[in-house]
Amino acid sequence: MSYRIGFGIDFHQLVEGRDLWIGGIKIPHTKGALGHSDADVLLHAICDAMLGALSLGDIGIHFPNTDEKYKNIDSKILLQETFKLISDKGYEIVNIDSSLCLEAPKIKKYSGEMRETIARILNLSIDDVSIKATTTETMGFVGREEGLVAYANVLLKKKN
Repeated sequence: MSYRIGFGIDFHQLVEGRDLWIGGIKIPHTKGALGHSDADVLLHAICDAMLGALSLGDIGIHFPNTDEKYKNIDSKILLQETFKLISDKGYEIVNIDSSLCLEAPKIKKYSGEMRETIARILNLSIDDVSIKATTTETMGFVGREEGLVAYANVLLKKKN
């Protein structure tokens, strides 16, 4: 059986006047992530991990921020499209391990819904989706609440 591992990372600025989308859900906060799409850092990192595992480039190649059809797009659609690319190559996801780095808001109470959303889109069990969170102890751009970061590892296996 053939296995492939992918790693993804994404950063976005936090600004007033935008909604904050993380893991496919809208989280109440005074700031939101700035980006061409809905700027969901977690879903973007997962997409990059999936693409990287199969040497398919990155999210910017498949969904460029210069293309107006992706302007303000729901990143759940990008995740679905990325999953289709992986499936078309004959692979399925074994599991996802991810980490969010942000000072606020605290996402623990939202992580279950995020896991459910991601699992549903990717035809996984919720137990196959891990979401952890940390802060930078007020250091750097994350600590100053100027931005947030997501990291994701994905294990793929060749379908039987």
